[in-house]
Amino acid sequence: MSLERINPAELSPPTGFSHAVAATGSRLVFLAGQTALDTSGKVVGESLPEQFECALANLLAALAAAGGAPADLARVTVYATDVAAYRTHAAELGRVWRRLAGRDYPAMALVGVVRLWDEEALVELDGVAVLP
Repeated sequence: MSLERINPAELSPPTGFSHAVAATGSRLVFLAGQTALDTSGKVVGESLPEQFECALANLLAALAAAGGAPADLARVTVYATDVAAYRTHAAELGRVWRRLAGRDYPAMALVGVVRLWDEEALVELDGVAVLP
């Protein structure tokens, strides 16, 4: 399995994402949207960075259960109820990402949404991974 991160010089320099990811492997893993739910199904964390950390940890736990690792992520979509707050906390969120998932960035998108399934949820992440 290999993931090739492609960042063309004619595009703006990527920060915390890759412009494209080419994948070869034998198993695709589609990861459902994860929010900051604890094991009892309760949203935890008051702030966006706290919820982002929990949601990312949940996404990575699902990936690990499927036999994958953070470097196997080819695509992640982030859904946020407040894009301005996401931008304000971008540096902190980046530090959380690097601590939990490393520096092998997938292709990513941020989508602003009115609300998520659980009203208290501020952020949700889903993804696609390619495993050997």
